[in-house]
Amino acid sequence: MPNFAKMPLSELVRPEGFECACGRRHVCAMKYLNIGAGIVEQTPGMIAAMGKKKPFVVSDDNTWEAAGRRVDEILSAAGVEHVNCVIPLHDAKAGRIAPAEWETGSLVMHFDPSCDMLLAVGSGVVNDLCKVTAHALGRPSAVVGTAPSMDGYASNSGSMEVNHVKVSLYAAAPQGILLDTEILSKAPMRMLWAGLGDMVAKYVAVCEWRISSLVTGEYYCPDVAELMRSALRRLMAAADRIAARDVEAIGSIAEGLVLAGIGMAFAGISRPASGLEHYFSHMWEMMALERGVPYDLHGIQVGVGTLLTMRIYQKLLADGTRPDRAKAEAHMAAFDPAAWEARVKRVFGKTAGQILQIEAQTGKNDPAKHARRLENILAHWNEILAIIGEELPDYRYLYETMAATGMPLTPADIGIPTDDVVDAFVCARDVRDKYLTCSLLWDMGLTDAYAAFLRSFN
Repeated sequence: MPNFAKMPLSELVRPEGFECACGRRHVCAMKYLNIGAGIVEQTPGMIAAMGKKKPFVVSDDNTWEAAGRRVDEILSAAGVEHVNCVIPLHDAKAGRIAPAEWETGSLVMHFDPSCDMLLAVGSGVVNDLCKVTAHALGRPSAVVGTAPSMDGYASNSGSMEVNHVKVSLYAAAPQGILLDTEILSKAPMRMLWAGLGDMVAKYVAVCEWRISSLVTGEYYCPDVAELMRSALRRLMAAADRIAARDVEAIGSIAEGLVLAGIGMAFAGISRPASGLEHYFSHMWEMMALERGVPYDLHGIQVGVGTLLTMRIYQKLLADGTRPDRAKAEAHMAAFDPAAWEARVKRVFGKTAGQILQIEAQTGKNDPAKHARRLENILAHWNEILAIIGEELPDYRYLYETMAATGMPLTPADIGIPTDDVVDAFVCARDVRDKYLTCSLLWDMGLTDAYAAFLRSFN
């Protein structure tokens, strides 16, 4: 069977994909993928490799200055007809564009139907907007990256805001990716930190994925999980050179981020790359949207969420006790739907109706479903502890590696109050039907104890 972790990027994106022992066929078909110094000049070649002639080139104010203007000059010099679109800033208070309905609608309204593809010049938000818009318009997309700030370059999903709720919208992965490491290395330091934060999340994501497969029977692919681990190893080996903006190190980080995106595309879901640590970030973003206030870069919030989740697992291992059936069953018996609904309305505000609808569809709070999950937790507890030990690094090692870059490490560092940390932890399981660390603790009747733990040290 294929060993994804040892394959070069060019092999991983072969059009025919791979038949896997997990029973699925993994595909991340791409017609062009290149990472290196000075390769922005190859943008016309990427367009030609895709068999396209007239790109709709999308950037925002910042990425236009970082690379958009240069891409425009390169395409013009090569005689490639194109249309530029700089997404206008909709919310001056936020200070940056959002992956939301207004920006998507703006792209659709400004799109030139004579264009046969969308070319994103940017990183997370611009790339996600182009993936979703291209899918809606029936056109392929490609991206010239401007920052190694996230793992979504090669993924087939976009992290979007729909009615102020963070969701993953599945579209199609870009057919072309060009990452010029000289451009990436000049990105704002906070965006370099964001890339590191988004990658260390994979420790928790793979751990939760394996646990969920035992507790809920969720699909899990060991080969995709190993691909994520290989991406992590690549990034961590270069992490100490991030602060120096070392071009070679930035290239290693970019490769790791692309590998992570390929892993998501292979699995067809975001599960291999995101868990509770991402939901801390999603919750904080949703709270900020509800209050009409700015929030930090997603990857930076994810990095903070990763350390929080690591602390939770530290405590779980240190306590060393088996789940208490009586405590878990008493917790379920005492569940008060009215109190739960009141908390959802308090935390989620005007988006609470959508959260309540998710529960109506999924029944995560259903006693019978809880009973089945609890039986699996009790039956597999030793395996769960083994998974935690196998997947998660030493907390001190991870903390010190991140601290050496100068990045934010705690909620306080990014202006998140303790109440928002606790609310995010307690309510993260309500956002989607995804089994998270907080879901495991809820099933064990330990939510209140761990909420108090988070409050005690934050």
